[in-house]
Amino acid sequence: MSEKWLTGTVIENRHWTETLFSLRVEGAPLRYEAGQFVRIALDINGQRVARAFSFVNPPDDPMLEFYGVIVPEGPLSPRLAKLKAGDALYVAANPAGFLVLPEVPDAQTLWLVATGTGLAPFLSILRTQAPWRRFKNVVLVHAVRYARELTYKEVIQATPARYVTFVSREGAPGSLAGRIPAAIADGRLESAAGLPLTPQNSHVMLCGNPQMLRDATAALAARGMRKHRRRAPGHITVESFW
Repeated sequence: MSEKWLTGTVIENRHWTETLFSLRVEGAPLRYEAGQFVRIALDINGQRVARAFSFVNPPDDPMLEFYGVIVPEGPLSPRLAKLKAGDALYVAANPAGFLVLPEVPDAQTLWLVATGTGLAPFLSILRTQAPWRRFKNVVLVHAVRYARELTYKEVIQATPARYVTFVSREGAPGSLAGRIPAAIADGRLESAAGLPLTPQNSHVMLCGNPQMLRDATAALAARGMRKHRRRAPGHITVESFW
């Protein structure tokens, strides 16, 4: 096998809901930047089955943490969710991804916008010093279906970030209803954050389900914002690996 794999040991498997879980893993030292992802794997029926997971932990924490959702028909996630302390898994030796702050141009406000487990890379970023040194304001936006899926609240609330939540399938006090793209379009997101969202002052990083990425990008484009590229600096950074 050409890809190099490290063997990690599960220290904790935290189940947030019946479908959401977090694995804490030791013994697989890696160098990476906050916001990147890596492939983790199990051997299943004689084949190594791998999927990409973003790091939840900051790079200076030797204990790796991954946040996942069970895909019932998937070959890997149901098995990962059943791992217990002491079980082994494989971690690829080549983290990757461009959803990282060194790739982001300067702005007054950094918006970190996620759905579901797309929250993971932003948790890693928030737990570093970089966003607080570079940006006057940081806003973390997390959209889920049910309020019980608003995970890692204690981590987020321990940072200076402004925290805006969306819950789409039930009423939830303190959370906005509906979807992120609609709230960008009608101004509710700005109102909830108490900050303007314009090309002049903002950079938006998006991570989540592909439909949100498409629709949020379109809603931001309607405000005059464009995707960021190294050769053509912009206002929107997007990365999808599923």
